[in-house]
Amino acid sequence: MNHRRTELLAAGAATVTVILWASAFVSIRSAGAAYSPGALALGRLLSGALALGVICLSRREGLPPRSAWRGIAVSGVLWFGFYMVVLNWGEQQVDAGTAALVVNIGPILIALLGARLLGDAMPPRLLAGMAVSFAGAVTVGLSMSDDGGSSVLGVILCLLAAIAYAGGVVAQKPALGSATPLQVTTFGCFTGAVVCLPFAGQLVSEAADAPASATLNMVYLGVFPTALAFTTWAYALARTTASRMGATTYAVPALVVLMSWLALGEVPGLLTLAGGTLCLAGVAVSRSRARRTAAAPVTAPEPQPESASDPA
Repeated sequence: MNHRRTELLAAGAATVTVILWASAFVSIRSAGAAYSPGALALGRLLSGALALGVICLSRREGLPPRSAWRGIAVSGVLWFGFYMVVLNWGEQQVDAGTAALVVNIGPILIALLGARLLGDAMPPRLLAGMAVSFAGAVTVGLSMSDDGGSSVLGVILCLLAAIAYAGGVVAQKPALGSATPLQVTTFGCFTGAVVCLPFAGQLVSEAADAPASATLNMVYLGVFPTALAFTTWAYALARTTASRMGATTYAVPALVVLMSWLALGEVPGLLTLAGGTLCLAGVAVSRSRARRTAAAPVTAPEPQPESASDPA
């Protein structure tokens, strides 16, 4: 019963994360009209760090154990710092839905890094899925480009964001073995803010001229898609594998396309959607082997292995 309750709580936390991260793509696109990529990332991280710091103090969360610091530092630099800057930059070149479609190859990269660093098997279907997803990303870039240049740069930046996201997840997972989700998120956010401090001058000068709506979007990004959503993500990640958590982000592009249509009037063209479909098809190909493998024990006569391989 407790195991089932834990699964439901983790699924609920992952759902909150997916919805808030989808909204982040739209808010980044909106705030990016007034803030440069680095300034927006720093403002978002400072807002998130303030919110998380208040929560940590109120809950009397101490410092993470020494064993968790390496994972926190790596995820802070890659995911909270580098990822946010290049994603902001990428969304100045492509629309929110396109950015989400490209970044959504992250789950495949998470599986690849997990196989490389943790010694997991890397089957041919995973490699095939990666190839299909990258082909989809290239299609998206070409479909969005008027002269073959600027939006291709945007897709490359989103690909870099996906790589940083995958690296951050794989680094974060071991840290959650000894530190709490709130500790991992808070100090990862602090690390990202330190990495982005060189953009402080831009943030101050741009905030003076930015409209209130853009600044509110920046604060929203820090409090909700960062402080709240990264904490719910870490909570769920601590209770499952990195690959399974990566799979929860498959719904993000569809939500982003819907949100960007409603909020920004942005709807990707047919070729863009085709490229995005390729991205998601690659993910489906990479997962198909795992599903068939999970189905195999069901035919085994022993009930114990069958139920052990079944958690969602």
